[in-house]
Amino acid sequence: MVADRARISDRGRGIRGGVVARRADLGHADGAGLARAVVITSVGVLGCGLMGSGIAQTAAAAGFATIVRDVNEGLLDRGRAGIGKSLDRLVQKGKLDPGTRDSALQRLSFTTDLSALRDCGLVIEAVTEDLALKNTLWRELDGLCPAPTIFASNTSSLTIGEMAAATSRADRFVGLHFFNPVPLMPLVEVVRAVTTSRETFERTTDFARRLGKEPIAARDSSGFIVNLLLVPFLLDAVRALERGIASAADIDRGMQLGCGHPMGPLTLLDFIGLDTVVRIAEIMFDEYREPRYAPPPLLRRMVVAGLHGRKSGRGFYDYAANPPVPIDLGL
Repeated sequence: MVADRARISDRGRGIRGGVVARRADLGHADGAGLARAVVITSVGVLGCGLMGSGIAQTAAAAGFATIVRDVNEGLLDRGRAGIGKSLDRLVQKGKLDPGTRDSALQRLSFTTDLSALRDCGLVIEAVTEDLALKNTLWRELDGLCPAPTIFASNTSSLTIGEMAAATSRADRFVGLHFFNPVPLMPLVEVVRAVTTSRETFERTTDFARRLGKEPIAARDSSGFIVNLLLVPFLLDAVRALERGIASAADIDRGMQLGCGHPMGPLTLLDFIGLDTVVRIAEIMFDEYREPRYAPPPLLRRMVVAGLHGRKSGRGFYDYAANPPVPIDLGL
């Protein structure tokens, strides 16, 4: 751990040197010019969970010096181990050469110090879908980071404008919504709020392409494109099960064989996490006030009972069995 901290310190000095050079290049640019002039060479990632570690891995593999921040060393150690295993799997499958893996690991630093992200050209937030928590972090970073730094949120349901308003750089605030698993999923939704400058939007779209992703443009509305359409579909699958229309296995098999989906909606819910989907659905229902976004009672009861899906071992399916089997929900 001591060696890791030393590496963080050295990396921080290198990044700060890069920002000094960029500031010199800015000359007397005004506020709008700052967003145009900044060159993204370093990335800060807030959160080292499933999404944050995936974003960090992808950025480091694409050649960006990457600093990951989380609240304690235990979370960082777990994220670091997950990144190492993910990179090793890609090497074993022939999708990544060992040299690229080793270079990616060398570009990664881990810290509990929020100020270590102050000189990154881009900071991407990937913490819990809690607006108050996110805005607390954004306000602190806004006071730490120089004017050219672009802020981006990986939120899947909150609006970008609600976070941008907590900072003094609403024109340099954008959404970058990645999909799980980040290293493998090609899509990134680039979300432009009403205050996001065109220069910021274009620069972050280019950044997504430099990661090897396929960016699509979305307006700043809760759920953006994919979740706006996907969440009601998933909730309708729960309602179908709740009403006794079909079994969990037959609902999933029907959508796989009838629509060509790689996995059925109830399996996908387990994969995402039932607690996560309830939180997203509640945010979207609060935004739109449409019944189709309201979490069904069955889904709420399962979350209260600790049936969160794959991460808890049980959801609509029991993952202690191989292959997983539908659980008895008393319907």
